[in-house]
Amino acid sequence: MAKTNVVKAEESALSFASDVGKYAHQIWLAGLGAYAKAGKEGVEYFKTLVNEGEELEKQGKELVSERMEAVTSKVESFKERIQARAGGRFNKVEEVFDERVASTLERMGIPTKKDIDQLSAKLDLLSASLKSMQNK
Repeated sequence: MAKTNVVKAEESALSFASDVGKYAHQIWLAGLGAYAKAGKEGVEYFKTLVNEGEELEKQGKELVSERMEAVTSKVESFKERIQARAGGRFNKVEEVFDERVASTLERMGIPTKKDIDQLSAKLDLLSASLKSMQNK
């Protein structure tokens, strides 16, 4: 009987080892299957994410473009209103600036364009007078 128990124990151990090997192989195959499935679905999932990202980027660019056009339009409108309201004032500021520059140049003894034009006109008159005297 002791031999039968030993044989049964050996058979049980061999059966258990066989079952463990069988389960280990099945676990290995399940892992390979999961890896293959994740690879296939992962590529498809990645492509889906890329497509959705491209669409979102397109929508974002359109939104930014629309907003930029709206802002640009408002800025241009604002500039036109400011220029319409202050157009006369800008001209007055320019005139005051010109007068002050001319005044400063005069104080420094530098002739203005107006002074040079007047002097040139006087020289033309003198030259004409000299020519007429020489011809007499």
